[in-house]
Amino acid sequence: MSSETIIAQKPRRGRPPKVERAFTDTRQALIRSGLAVLTETGYLSAGIDAVIKNIAVPKGSFYHCFQSKQEFGLAVLAAYGSFFAHKLDKFLLDSTVPPLERMAAFVLHAGQGMAKYQFRRGCLVGNLLQEAPLLPEAFPQRLIAILDEWETRVARCFTEAQTQGVIPQDASPEKLARVFWSGWEGAVMRARLVQSAAPLNQYWDFFAHSMTTKTPAQDGASADNPLPTRNTLS
Repeated sequence: MSSETIIAQKPRRGRPPKVERAFTDTRQALIRSGLAVLTETGYLSAGIDAVIKNIAVPKGSFYHCFQSKQEFGLAVLAAYGSFFAHKLDKFLLDSTVPPLERMAAFVLHAGQGMAKYQFRRGCLVGNLLQEAPLLPEAFPQRLIAILDEWETRVARCFTEAQTQGVIPQDASPEKLARVFWSGWEGAVMRARLVQSAAPLNQYWDFFAHSMTTKTPAQDGASADNPLPTRNTLS
C-alpha cells in the first residue's frame, strides 16, 4: 500500500463536515426554542410554527431533525429534565451550605428565574402533568422518571439534614421529597397566576417549618427533639 493511499485513508482532522455541524446546531436550536415555547404553553397547544419562528428556520429543517411533534416533545422534555437535574445538583450538592439552606437557595433562584421572564414560563414538567391524560402514551413514564430523579436529589439533601438532627429521625426523606415536589408544582402555577415569587417562598417556608418545628414533650417525645412526623411521612 503506497504512502499516498495511507494518507488518503486517514480521518480528517479539524472541524467536522459543515453539513453534520449544521444538523446538530439546528437540532439544538430547535430544542432551545421548544423549551421557551413549551414552558409557556405546554405540549398540546404548542405549534411547530411558533418553535421555528423563534429561530427563523424553515419547517423542512424541523422535520429533517425530528420525524414528528411527539419525537420533538420528548427531546425537549429530556433536555429540560437534564437541565433541571443539573441545576438541583448545583445547589443541593454544595456541602459548604447547610442542607435546608441549599433548598432555600434553590427556591430563591427559581423565583428569580420566573421573574426574569415575567412569570410567563413555568415548569415544563408541571405543564405536562396537567395535560397527562391527553398526552401520547410515551410521555407519562418519562415524566415519572424525571420526577423520580428530582425526588432522589431532594431526598438526599433531606437525609443530610436528618443526619444533622434538623429533621426528625422517624421521618422518611424519600416521602418528604415526594410531597415537596407535589406541592412545588402547585406553587409554581400560583406564582404564574399572581405574577409573583411569593407563593414559592411561602410554600418553602411552610414546608421547612413543618419538618423542623419543635414542640413541648408529648407522646414520649422530649422537648429537645422534634415530634415524630405524621404517619404519611414515615
